[in-house]
Amino acid sequence: MTMTKKGIERWKTLKSQVVFEHKWYTLRRDHVELPNGHVMDDYFVSVRPDVVLTFPLTEDGHVLFVRQYKHAAADIFIELPGGVIDAHETNPLEAAKRELLEETGYTTDDLEPVLQVIDNPTKDTNKIYYYIARNVREVAAQDLDESEHIEVLKVPLQEVEQMIMSGQINVAGSIALCLLALRKLGA
Repeated sequence: MTMTKKGIERWKTLKSQVVFEHKWYTLRRDHVELPNGHVMDDYFVSVRPDVVLTFPLTEDGHVLFVRQYKHAAADIFIELPGGVIDAHETNPLEAAKRELLEETGYTTDDLEPVLQVIDNPTKDTNKIYYYIARNVREVAAQDLDESEHIEVLKVPLQEVEQMIMSGQINVAGSIALCLLALRKLGA
């Protein structure tokens, strides 16, 4: 299948205004002109920092997951470790290493980039950087923020796909990275 960009044009941003700004969330209102000439003055965009997500695999074939409460969805979820790339960080790989260490106490020098994706291109500005971390080893205790309570789970590699298919892992980014990693690893 050949894909072309023929006939699709970018919107023109005529004006942007930040309508809400907080350290954890910024909302922007754009005034845009569509290619057909239609003008919209109320296109709201969530300005979000980029994120890293890691598929950490131990030497003995276990994948590390984090289990924690997520307030917006009001439930407890099993996810891969990851988080926001801090404003001062310029290298997503280093942010992935930092987040892995903070959330799990594990580290590695064997991080491989898998893919850069866009989670919600309709309303969010951020990218997500996916990594596979091989031969992770425990080197420290977790270093969590006061709002975090994270349980680390070690799951045999061969059980990961079934956890997805049964709905035990049901967060989109974690599902996508797990399936990409399983395919890349030939598991």
